[in-house]
Amino acid sequence: MTDPISRQPKAPQFHSLRRLGAWFGASLNSRAGSGWFVFGFVVTHVVLWTIILTVLKSGQDVHFDVAEAYAWGQKFLLGYGKHPPLSGWVAGLWFKVFPVADWATYALAMTVTGCGMMICWLIALRVVDRRRALLSVVMLALYPIFNFKGYKYNVDLLQLVTLPLLVLAYLHAFDRRTVRSGVWLGLAGAAALLTKYWVLTMIGAVGIAALLHPARKAFLRSPAPWVGIGTMLVAMLPHLWWLKNVHFAPLIYAEDVYSLPNRAWATTLIIGYIKHNVALLLLPVVLAVAALAWPRHRWRDVWHAPRTFVAQAWSMRDRSSVNLTQAINIWIIQIVVAIGPPIGAFAFSIYMKTDWGISLFFLVPLALVAIPALRVERIAPLRLAAVWLAITLVVLGLAPRIAVYDETRRGSGVMAYSSRSILARQLTELWHERFHSPWRVVAGTTEIGEPMTFYSQDHPAPLTPGELWPSGLASLAEAKQQGFIGICDPTDARVKTCLAWMKVNAADGERVEVTTRRFFKGIAGTPTRWDVYIVPPAG
Repeated sequence: MTDPISRQPKAPQFHSLRRLGAWFGASLNSRAGSGWFVFGFVVTHVVLWTIILTVLKSGQDVHFDVAEAYAWGQKFLLGYGKHPPLSGWVAGLWFKVFPVADWATYALAMTVTGCGMMICWLIALRVVDRRRALLSVVMLALYPIFNFKGYKYNVDLLQLVTLPLLVLAYLHAFDRRTVRSGVWLGLAGAAALLTKYWVLTMIGAVGIAALLHPARKAFLRSPAPWVGIGTMLVAMLPHLWWLKNVHFAPLIYAEDVYSLPNRAWATTLIIGYIKHNVALLLLPVVLAVAALAWPRHRWRDVWHAPRTFVAQAWSMRDRSSVNLTQAINIWIIQIVVAIGPPIGAFAFSIYMKTDWGISLFFLVPLALVAIPALRVERIAPLRLAAVWLAITLVVLGLAPRIAVYDETRRGSGVMAYSSRSILARQLTELWHERFHSPWRVVAGTTEIGEPMTFYSQDHPAPLTPGELWPSGLASLAEAKQQGFIGICDPTDARVKTCLAWMKVNAADGERVEVTTRRFFKGIAGTPTRWDVYIVPPAG
C-alpha cells in the first residue's frame, strides 16, 4: 500500500543559487537587460546611502566644504577664487530644485557618485564584456569613496563625474578617431578643468596613454586628438579670461596653502597618502577575490592543491571577453595617476592631501577585471552584489547607534563645528531684531562664514577677511554698505588675524559674545563661544 503522505505533492523548491546565477548571466547578455539592471542597482545604492548618511550625520552640521559649494552656487560666476566654477554651478542648480537641508547635501553627494558609477559602466563596456563590467561597478559600490567616504560634496567629489567622462571620451576618440569624437574629448577635458586644476594629472595620464599605446600612430594621425585640444582651449577661454582678471588667484591659493618648506615633511604626507588610498582600495578588491573564489572546494585547494586553485581562478585560453586595445589604455592611465602625483609631490615639496586620491582610483576595479587571464563566472557579480547588499543593510541598521556614539565622542570637544547651525539661527534673529531687514553679508573664515550662508534663512554672502583669493560673492564695500556680521572663533589659530580685521572694519559695530550648545538624543555637546561683531547698514 502506498503511503498517503508520499502521494502528496512535494513542497515547491527554491531555485538554487546556481540556477539564479544562470538566469542572471542570461540577463547580462541582453544589452537592455544589463543596462536596466545596472541602473536599478545604482539608484538603489544612491537611495540607501543617502538615508544612511543622513542618519549617520544627524548629530552634526554639514561639512564647511559643502556649505562653501552652496555659497558659490548663489551666484553663477566664472570662478570662485580658490577653484574653477563647475562645482558651484552644480550646487546652485541642485538647490534650485531641492530644499536647503542637510539630507539634500547627502543626496547630492550620492547622486554624484551614482552618476560616476554609471559612467564607469559605460567605460567598462568599451573594455570588457558585460559580466566583467558589472563586477567592476559592484566593486565601485563597495569602494568607500562611493559610499560613506563620499558624504562630502565638493570639488574633489565632483571629479568622480568629470574624470570618468574624460576617460570615456578618450576611449571613444581612440576608437573612432573622427572630428566629432575629438570635439567630445575636448568638451570633456574642459568640463574636468572647470572642476579643479588637479585634473591636469588625469589629462596628462590620458596624453601619456595616447603616446605609449602600441596603436598610437593611427590615433595621433587622426584629427581626434588635435580637434580635442583645440576644442578644450576654446571652451576654456571665458574661464581663462576670468583667471587673468583675478590675477591668477587660484594659483596663489595653491602656492600659499600647499607649498612645503622641506621634502621630509612632504615625504611623510606622501606615505600617509599612499597608505590611506591603498587601505580604501583593499575592501572592494578583497571582497571581489572572495566572490570569485567562493566555492568551498576552492578554499580547500588553497591548502591541499594550490596549483589547482590557481588554475581554477585563471585561464589562459579565453581572451574574447577583454578588448585588449582599450584595456592597455586603462592600465596606462591608472598606473600614471597612481604613481605620478606622489612623485610630483616629492619633487616639488607639495602638501599631499589624502582627499586628492578621491578621484584618481576609480579605474582600479576595471583595470583588475580587464586582466584577460582572470576567470569571471556568471555568478560572481551576483555574489559580490549580495555582499554589497548585506553590508549596506547592516550599516543602515547600525546607523542610529553610530550617530549616538559619534556624538558622545564629540562631547569631549572634537568637531565642535556642529553648533554652527544654531549660531546661524541665533545671529539671524539678532539681525532681524535690530534692523528688520535680511542679513546680507557675513565676515569670517571659510569654516565659519559658509555655514552661516547655508543655515541662515537669509543666506548671507560670505566675505573672508584678508583672503588673497576672494570668492567674489561679496566685497568689503558691499559689506559696509549693506551691513554685516563678523564672527571670530577664539579657538582658531587665525583668531588674531580675524580680530585685527574686525578692529579696523567693524570698529563702529556692536560687539557681543554668543555661546552655542547642541543637544542630540539627550546628549549635550560642548559649549562654544563666538566673538561676534554686528555692523549696521550704512545710512
